Amino acid sequence: MAETETDDSRKFVARGVAHVTLPKVTEPVSVTFVLVPKFTMLAFTSAIEPLRVANQLTGQILFRWRTYSEGGQPVVCSNGVPVMTEGTLPEAPPPGYVLICGGVEPETQITASLADWVRGQWRRGRTVGGLCTGAYALARAGILKGRRFTLHWENLSGFTETFPDLEPARQVFCIEDRIVTCAGGVAAADLMLKLIHDRYGAQLSQEVMNMCLLTQRRTEEDEQITSLAARLGTRNEKLIKAVAFLEARIEEEFDLDACADHLGVSRRQIERLFNRYLGVTPVRYMNDLRLQHGRALLAETDMSVTEVAVACGYASSSHFSKSFRKKYGVSPYRFSHFGA
Repeated sequence: MAETETDDSRKFVARGVAHVTLPKVTEPVSVTFVLVPKFTMLAFTSAIEPLRVANQLTGQILFRWRTYSEGGQPVVCSNGVPVMTEGTLPEAPPPGYVLICGGVEPETQITASLADWVRGQWRRGRTVGGLCTGAYALARAGILKGRRFTLHWENLSGFTETFPDLEPARQVFCIEDRIVTCAGGVAAADLMLKLIHDRYGAQLSQEVMNMCLLTQRRTEEDEQITSLAARLGTRNEKLIKAVAFLEARIEEEFDLDACADHLGVSRRQIERLFNRYLGVTPVRYMNDLRLQHGRALLAETDMSVTEVAVACGYASSSHFSKSFRKKYGVSPYRFSHFGA
């Protein structure tokens, strides 16, 4: 037994100079990472490194972690680097957290068998979660209905088309009822810092931040991306309201007059605002937005080009295809991972 403890210490506790005194922990937290093909390395490392640093700072095993994949083979992440795993999915991993590490093309990488396995872990009382697009596995497992959850903002359009009865939050991370999710990237570090804070206290959490050179810890209430005002680079109230009105109606016929009536200004005034602050016409702004939306749907869903065109507010698939090719240099049929 002593030899096992020594091996564990070598694996989970690195030597360092900085130190945080913490009472002896007898029950370390177990974290099981499931790597999905094309997972995002940044999200995975942002999740696991705070755990390693917490162990290093205290000189004891606060967290143990294991990595698995469906086939037990190395998994190639989204940047092309293969990552070793410790085997196939265990029937019953240790009590604690089970985190699905997702990434690009989640529609094709998250399998039904993985969803079944996740559902089984949930029923066994594990806390399950998703990093980046790992929420796809939780959704297919049928455990997200009525619960707060999130995933990366780039995948929101495809996710809501695939699971229309589920509404993801735009938060950095969510924790609710044995389900933890984060938007991926460095948001995984925010999630882990929250878990460290709640279990081992504010001092350790702060020192982990310092070691990771993180200057600010975001909370559940923080949104993934900047406010509309920050995104547009202006605080002009009329323009912000006009953009919000139009963006909320991306699937509808473009109607600048209705927008003007809603704001109580003239159509010409809205056009001047767009030209002054954004350098484009309202029509150009909406066309670009619709094409971005269409690109996301083609990449993340099995919708046909015709269905995507309708979802983006185009009267015909030919008009959508022509606009898509002009903007991205490729037809939507060739761009789609699923064909027409």
